[in-house]
Amino acid sequence: MRTLKATGIALLTGVGLSLNAAHADPPMDDDDAPSAELREHHRHHQHGGITQFIEMSLDTLGEDEAKRPQVEKIQGELHACMEPMEESEKAVLLTIADGVAAGAVDGAKVNAGIAQLTAAGGGIHDCVWKSLNELHAVLSPVERASLVDKVEAHWAVWKHVNHEAAPGGREKGGRLAELARELGLTPAQLDKMAPALKTALVSLEGKFDPEPVRASVGAFGKAFISDAFDAQPVTSNTTSALTTHGTQRMALFYETLTPLLTPEQRVTLASHLRQHASHHPAVSAP
Repeated sequence: MRTLKATGIALLTGVGLSLNAAHADPPMDDDDAPSAELREHHRHHQHGGITQFIEMSLDTLGEDEAKRPQVEKIQGELHACMEPMEESEKAVLLTIADGVAAGAVDGAKVNAGIAQLTAAGGGIHDCVWKSLNELHAVLSPVERASLVDKVEAHWAVWKHVNHEAAPGGREKGGRLAELARELGLTPAQLDKMAPALKTALVSLEGKFDPEPVRASVGAFGKAFISDAFDAQPVTSNTTSALTTHGTQRMALFYETLTPLLTPEQRVTLASHLRQHASHHPAVSAP
């Protein structure tokens, strides 16, 4: 089963995170490798919405060991429900990677792939709700509260890197700054990239409202920590909106920057994107 195990450990447990509101700010330690890895993951993997946040949170839940077989079974069911979206996401990432390597990303082909990814999200809710009800029954009240905190933390990180972060921002820990470090971008390249990104991503302004997702995360948390829980009305209904926005933003980012990269930088970046497409991001234990 592919999950981002080590990456989330320090951010979601080791730093003593305790979120009790879905809109709480995440810890953004720019020099902390696990934090950087988690940001990198949420920039590139949009499939599953809240379901993905739940699945990832189970890796660091720390539940009673006797429950581990049951939890892993449910985690496997959640992962299976997201597989159609994962395959569509993989196709989008490979299309972007091929375009980066060639020097120009095919925007029309990428948009067609994003449409398929969005459509694949439509079946998530009906697939996962029974497994989430089972998960609630398996976990203790303390374990359920811990899971909710982790889901809220994942949402906060996702929202920051895919919505709140300024397009073309050069702040430490931002995508452009991290890419500069990965590829060895020059100051002259950054001077061209920052305004180009700001202009390109204007097309997405006003197309994504985070409030319905925030409300869904909050509704899930409130319901999941209670003694009685029914996943039918509170989960996964915002998956397509979250997935579409995040993937469009990622695609526009790489489509805009590709012509400004050197051939060597394009090769490195294309390899990086193919690693994401194969679900093998570079993860190091803290």
